[in-house]
Amino acid sequence: MNGTDHGDEATFAALPPARGRGFAETWWGLAWLRTLEDSALDGRQLQQGRARARAGAVGAVTVRPGRITAVVTDRDGTAHRADVLVQELSDGDWERFAATVAACAGHVAALLDRDVPPHLVEDVAAVGVDLLPGTGDLEAECGCGAWDHCPHTAALCYQVARLLDREPFVLLLARGRGERRLLAELTAGGTAAAGADARAGAGAAGPAGVRADEAFAMGGILPALPGPPPVPEDAGEPPSLVTGDDGTDGSGGTDGTDRTGGGAVDPAALEVLAADAAVRARRMLAEALGAVPAAPADDGPPDVRRDAVRLAATTAAAVPAVVARLAAGTGRDAADMAAAVRAWRLGGAAGLAVLEEECTPAPDLLARAEALLARAWDAPAGDDPADVPAEDHPAGDGPARDSPAGDRPAGRAGGGSAPGGAAGNGGGRPALRPLGGGRWEVPGAGAQLRLGRDGRWWPYRRLDGRWTPAGPADPDPGAVLAGLLEEDDLG
Repeated sequence: MNGTDHGDEATFAALPPARGRGFAETWWGLAWLRTLEDSALDGRQLQQGRARARAGAVGAVTVRPGRITAVVTDRDGTAHRADVLVQELSDGDWERFAATVAACAGHVAALLDRDVPPHLVEDVAAVGVDLLPGTGDLEAECGCGAWDHCPHTAALCYQVARLLDREPFVLLLARGRGERRLLAELTAGGTAAAGADARAGAGAAGPAGVRADEAFAMGGILPALPGPPPVPEDAGEPPSLVTGDDGTDGSGGTDGTDRTGGGAVDPAALEVLAADAAVRARRMLAEALGAVPAAPADDGPPDVRRDAVRLAATTAAAVPAVVARLAAGTGRDAADMAAAVRAWRLGGAAGLAVLEEECTPAPDLLARAEALLARAWDAPAGDDPADVPAEDHPAGDGPARDSPAGDRPAGRAGGGSAPGGAAGNGGGRPALRPLGGGRWEVPGAGAQLRLGRDGRWWPYRRLDGRWTPAGPADPDPGAVLAGLLEEDDLG
């Protein structure tokens, strides 16, 4: 229920004034009001009760088996406790109710959807259970001393009609069963019915089926599935976790640094995680709806070091204190984290793997890679490494048709000196020294080629004593190397 549910008792907050609208819209809410109007002896009391309910004079409503209670305020501010006594159903009535409802999946679905279809009431009435109260089933008790329905109990009944529209379990609780207990009995009844059906049909030929009329009825009961939600334009701003009266994060600082001596939650880090979850959720929704291409599946196990770099390169980039914590937590210093962040931004997880892991190619892959490297540099101007036989491409690497010869850096053609002044190796090709692990270095040039597991080549440059990614990957090693050496020449 939407109210405060304590099992066999539920309390609903006072409803706002009901100006310009009826008190009930559902057929069972209207049936409740008809019972009230048929039971009351004085129509003027009902009229005054409607006015008090419409003005919002009914306080919180408490519902328990057999009794509904609220405090109703008069025009002069005098408060009266009003009770409406509802005839409870017997245990036998509830057993028949549960068995009848559990026997039809559509009835259970309707109740879970906060609906009471007429044929549910008709089916339980057929086994002797009157779910809706009849004339004489609603008795009044009020602190004002009236012996019949007064304006206070009438106002309460009109307010209950509004509650019934939204929460039909109010009626079931007043009749003697709370929602949780009733659902447990329905589950038990359905299980027992299924067992009985199985035993009865143990010797029958063919599978058990569903009655056509029940299947057809369910189509009118179950609501249509909602349409998919639209993809939001962005993931939105993360929640603010500032809790200090002075605008700090509540731990003594505004930069997310823990000033509490350990053990406290870092608000800045928590905001980053919340923002990251929102960004990833939006991406997943966009992929599911086909708004963006699906990202490559990551079948590997979760990796804390890799995910720390992802956060530092994306969501946490604007929070230096969180980036510093991510670096320290994964054993990196500031320079290491900066290089890792650059690798991630250039190539994601694949780029980070090339930076921090050595890829040791199999002998045949290594031979193909070196052949491609030699032929890509020695190819005459106008040729394309795509013309290299397929067996000379690294495994997983297609022809480099996205890099026409006319768009590649100068220095690819044979003859002449090596670009950038690097030592040549015949035909103008720069000398490359294999380092192992899928890495080749140009001696004296501070340049390096690295081969990724996906067959792409990555440019690296030595800066401040460490190798750093110099650009995005390319399937053509000649283009990567020429670009590196051109930078030296221009410098």
